[in-house]
Amino acid sequence: MPRVRKRKAALTKEQRPEENGVHKVECDSIIPGTQKVYLKTWGCAHNSSDSEYMAGQLAAYGYNIVDEKLAADVWVLNSCTVKNPAEDHFRNEIKAGREAGKKVVVAGCVPQGAPRSEFLQGLSVIGVQQIDRVVEVVEEALKGNSVRLLGKKKVEGKKAGGASLLLPKVRRNPLIEIISINTGCLNQCSYCKTKHARGELGSYPIEEIVTRAQQSFSEGVCEIWLTSEDTGAYGRDIGVTLPELLWQLVEVIPEGCRLRLGMTNPPYILDHLEEIAKIMQDHRVYAFLHVPVQSGSDGVLGEMKREYTVAEFCRVVDTLRDRVPGITIATDIICGFPTETEEDFQETLNLCAKYKFPSLFINQFYPRPGTPAAKMQRIPTKEVKNRSRRLTDIFQSYRPYDHKLGERQEVLVTEEAHDRSHWVAHNKFYEQVLVPKEENLLGKIVEVEIIETGKHYMKGRLSQTHTPSSPSLSTPLPQGEVSGLPPTALTKTQTKEDFAKQERYIILSFVLLISALLAKLAWVCLTMLNQI
Repeated sequence: MPRVRKRKAALTKEQRPEENGVHKVECDSIIPGTQKVYLKTWGCAHNSSDSEYMAGQLAAYGYNIVDEKLAADVWVLNSCTVKNPAEDHFRNEIKAGREAGKKVVVAGCVPQGAPRSEFLQGLSVIGVQQIDRVVEVVEEALKGNSVRLLGKKKVEGKKAGGASLLLPKVRRNPLIEIISINTGCLNQCSYCKTKHARGELGSYPIEEIVTRAQQSFSEGVCEIWLTSEDTGAYGRDIGVTLPELLWQLVEVIPEGCRLRLGMTNPPYILDHLEEIAKIMQDHRVYAFLHVPVQSGSDGVLGEMKREYTVAEFCRVVDTLRDRVPGITIATDIICGFPTETEEDFQETLNLCAKYKFPSLFINQFYPRPGTPAAKMQRIPTKEVKNRSRRLTDIFQSYRPYDHKLGERQEVLVTEEAHDRSHWVAHNKFYEQVLVPKEENLLGKIVEVEIIETGKHYMKGRLSQTHTPSSPSLSTPLPQGEVSGLPPTALTKTQTKEDFAKQERYIILSFVLLISALLAKLAWVCLTMLNQI
């Protein structure tokens, strides 16, 4: 029987700085790929993409990714630091994992932004730019080691976008590929802690993003989401622009497939409004843009350090609505920023009443530790809640889709609705259309007649004269299958078979070696006897 040798720790304090250290060795080896991993994600699409990459690498190595956390040997928890509630849920999950006797590995913006937090002590940490080393960290955690990898990736001395976009991943939805085009941002918003974690802007090269998109389409993906902390700032660190990237992506989008552009802050999209409008007129690009304004008061925006005025935000909305009729503009509002007066808030109400945004994310101010805004005198909680309610009343006072009743629309079906009775589809303007949950519609383009409208959705009846069509270049990967593996990559079953073959070869070689030694020994003995 071959023995399992004691292995050296994969990482040591001497090899890495303190934040990249390994501590608390309890045992010396595991059998790779025999454990189960539970992975939970909080936060934005960027975090979701990171989790998909981590799941892909773990699955490709042989680990089983499971949904039942109590059945798992190790929990990988990918956190969000935008709001207090998300961080509280993250803390509670860490506590639950420890109490259940699980190995816990933490990732995302919370440990990256505040690695010395007391509740993270003793835990293994994967930094936001180190997700390509998740297998290494999980393996060390399972052996009882505490590993911390928080370094930044650099190319020619400059911050890079992060881990390679061409890594294996397991998509949550096999029809949708999330591509992070850059990390970090150029802003210094006084209330935001994400900057502490994601840092300064780091963009991926256009070629790498386009290659990932092509590879995704070849695997049956029909919708791509571009995401980052600020898509409008893309490329400013590497000498390219967002429109340059988008034009090259449009060229490789198959007929019928779709591209969705992620959140952009007003300052950096202003330079590209005309080009962005032209791109969104293409039928393969959703006429949708998320542009957070946060406040309708220039005074508050100044205290937030948002680096634009209300007039500049209005210019973004007005220009895009003029050039791309029907475009969906989504925005965010923070109610109760410490310096916000009643007059300031009234300006916010007026702005939202003017534009009647179909998608409006209303947030109450949360002081995030370590940010300048956390040191400001807070508005009483009761008043913050009152302002949030007043803005919600305005948002609920209009229905953005009633005028579309009876329209015929072409929509792309991509996922199951929460009620499990409908499919979720989106039209050209990324408006949600629920369609009957009939077989073989997922991933198809269908024509519907709008028969019902709600505040956040429309319902469509399938056209009897239109045959559903699939825009995908190939059959989508099965749920849970690893994406992005090269053709020569081994499957888990093949890997086990190869291990078995190697073991047989080793045993056979060992037998032959012993036989040769015995034959040599017999020859020596016979020689000695002949000399006597």
